[in-house]
Amino acid sequence: MFLKFEKYSGTGNDFIIIDNRNFVFKLKEKMIIQNLCNRNFGIGADGLILIENSKKAEFKMVYYNSDGNLGSFCGNGSRCAVSFYNSINKIDKKIIFEAYDGLHKAELIKNQISIKMADVSDVKIFDDHIFIDTGSPHHIIIVDDLNSIDVNKIGSKISSGSPYFEKGTNVNFVKVNSDFEFDIRTYERGVESETLSCGTGATAVAIAMYEKKITKREVVKINVKGGELFVDFKKKNRSFNNIHLIGTADHIFSGKIKI
Repeated sequence: MFLKFEKYSGTGNDFIIIDNRNFVFKLKEKMIIQNLCNRNFGIGADGLILIENSKKAEFKMVYYNSDGNLGSFCGNGSRCAVSFYNSINKIDKKIIFEAYDGLHKAELIKNQISIKMADVSDVKIFDDHIFIDTGSPHHIIIVDDLNSIDVNKIGSKISSGSPYFEKGTNVNFVKVNSDFEFDIRTYERGVESETLSCGTGATAVAIAMYEKKITKREVVKINVKGGELFVDFKKKNRSFNNIHLIGTADHIFSGKIKI
């Protein structure tokens, strides 16, 4: 059978998106998803997103990592999913969609999409890193020089080591430019490689920099290899809420592929 798909990019984090509201994609097998995401023999992507019906919201986003496994929440993927849904069912600026970790609000702001992230109340600060779960787990390390870091080698070792082991974690390397601007590189579990952007990682870094008192700002700019993202939030008592991830989500191309 031939499968219709769309290819989207959220600041370089790229996704295959399939409109599955009529169950056109029933074969949710690990090998098929791996093949579709393969950059040499398939379409090529960091992950695959299914747009499905939801009883709680406008649509449900089901996200698979490129390794074929069901993924946790994906910030850039959700922005791409909202952009795609807007192309087939025009959104009146704001929408609510369902994802792995519950319901999320989204808003179209000119050529960008803002996603309301889940609240964060547990920030673990260690001597050499910070750990935060922003819908996906993130191990954060502050470095002086991003260019000299072997992201794949170090990231893979941390992700598969203690205390993460089989579940793994994303690993973010952060360079501080100012109290407003930070550069990051991210090793993503499930992709098992560095990606050009990570939305939940950008969110985790923004919160970590605030909690470490490196910034007092509640809006920060995060530079990723594929572009720039903005994160805004509020902190009340020990909890971070009203967290928004803001950035572009671009349609790359449409196609059909035999599966």
